[in-house]
Amino acid sequence: MPVTVGPYGQSQPSCFDRVKMGFMMGFAVGMAAGALFGTFSCLRIGMRGRELMGGVGKTMMQSGGTFGTFMAIEAKQQLRMEWHHLI
Repeated sequence: MPVTVGPYGQSQPSCFDRVKMGFMMGFAVGMAAGALFGTFSCLRIGMRGRELMGGVGKTMMQSGGTFGTFMAIEAKQQLRMEWHHLI
């Protein structure tokens, strides 16, 4: 499939670039949500100090990875739908 070129010579991002960008955006959003939810849940069960930081960090990484994975899958699905329209 030929790649279209924009007016200034730019080409469209590759499939890997789109999936990577989807993962990075999802990871950032998931980390922010994990910071909020992780802080609340860890404080609620009584964690303090180093234990609190570890619990919040773990929650941030888990939610970031999960949401990033789903955003990467969605970016791939959107790309597939764009290709389907061209056929």
